[in-house]
Amino acid sequence: MLWFQKKNEEASEASSNIIDYAAVPKEPNNPDTEETFGRQSCLNHVHDIMVSNSKGVMLKLYIENFKQLNEIFGYDYCESLLSKIIEYLRITIKRPVYRYIGVEFIAILEGYTQSQATSLAEEILQQFDHVWKVDDTDCLCSAQIGLCYYPGYASTPQEIFKCLDAAITKASDIGPNQVVCYDTSLHTLVIRKQTIARYLKTALNNQEIEVRYRPTFNTATGRFTRAEYYMRIFIKGLGMIGANEFLPIAEDSGQIRAVEYFALNQTGRCIADLMAQGKEFDTISLPVSPVLFLQEDFLEEVRRVIDTYHIPAGKLTLEIEESALTSASLAMNTMMQDLRELGVELILNNFVSGYSSITSILDLPINTLKLERSFMCQMETNPKSLYIVEGLIHIAKNLNLGVIAEGVETQQQVDALTKFECPYQQGFYFSPTVTEDILMDVLGATLEETRHIIAQEKEVMRRCS
Repeated sequence: MLWFQKKNEEASEASSNIIDYAAVPKEPNNPDTEETFGRQSCLNHVHDIMVSNSKGVMLKLYIENFKQLNEIFGYDYCESLLSKIIEYLRITIKRPVYRYIGVEFIAILEGYTQSQATSLAEEILQQFDHVWKVDDTDCLCSAQIGLCYYPGYASTPQEIFKCLDAAITKASDIGPNQVVCYDTSLHTLVIRKQTIARYLKTALNNQEIEVRYRPTFNTATGRFTRAEYYMRIFIKGLGMIGANEFLPIAEDSGQIRAVEYFALNQTGRCIADLMAQGKEFDTISLPVSPVLFLQEDFLEEVRRVIDTYHIPAGKLTLEIEESALTSASLAMNTMMQDLRELGVELILNNFVSGYSSITSILDLPINTLKLERSFMCQMETNPKSLYIVEGLIHIAKNLNLGVIAEGVETQQQVDALTKFECPYQQGFYFSPTVTEDILMDVLGATLEETRHIIAQEKEVMRRCS
């Protein structure tokens, strides 16, 4: 390989720089695995350099698609591939390289500036842009690199590893083979997430979560017949935080069950209140984290809410993100089948957002598709997107599935969707999110009947934005 030819003369010098726990013998009577031994060696080294007040950069490399490669090529192939990667890192970095855990590697670049570390990281990632050859078989292996300067944002090994993890996560969000430095902007984002995570429990205990609903317009009847549950919280110093931001944080911090079960109960109570008021409506929907679909008690919790609030079949809807279909598909499918049997409508949210095949809807017990909101914007800027939206609506209709277009904000979008006979439309053009009290007046009413109320709600939203 070209990199090996270029670096061959340096191999002898660097041969002692890899600290591979697989090659380190266990201590006598030590039940720990080699991974634990190697990880502890790394932690000890990090601790030593941090108490020594030296300066440098910590580098973490994560092999992103190694699990898929293992499934495709097999264990033996991937072990050989890993050996080549370790060898390359050893020769290129010329410093101790720890295989920290799994396919994560740590290098301590003492004396490096951030600029020097970034240049080294970019050199490493250039190799990952090319194929790796093992036993005359090529494969592409993607990686992410996180960098963190020390001393700086962390004072302990645990803190600096959290910084590196945050940098790796941001790199993954950008795309394959990226390097991200943990800097002031990323630190501010991490602190924000930590603040939200800490406040979530308080907000639940003190019932400080603001519950709202997104009305959905039915073009066939000319009335609002659906609504989608939405929640947000106000945090001093941060302002109003929407569910799109705090739900992923709830997932990461292990609070998603508490938050979502609170939302499920609120949705059930809202349905019961609407029915008690004699309101005519199709359904109230609740976006659900895919994490809940894998909880053993989720089905029982849904059944409890249905029984507690005497919810008829078809009135409660759960929305599942299309991205959730890429993992645990068998368990997900089984759970969706059980929910259908309880009379719960199922919506596939962000349909055709690029995560799963369009053919997946043939095998899933889905009732309704929700078109990804980016299509609404593209309809005004890219004429080709009109054909895609029209085609998706027709596919859904031919499969006897409902369709909801979300993020509708302009008359031009409404005109196009109406021409394509999109049955349900949702967005600020029709109505902003509203409280349950306002929802009581909106559901079952026409645009004309709700014009004054919705105009007031839009003005409130504009003043608060």
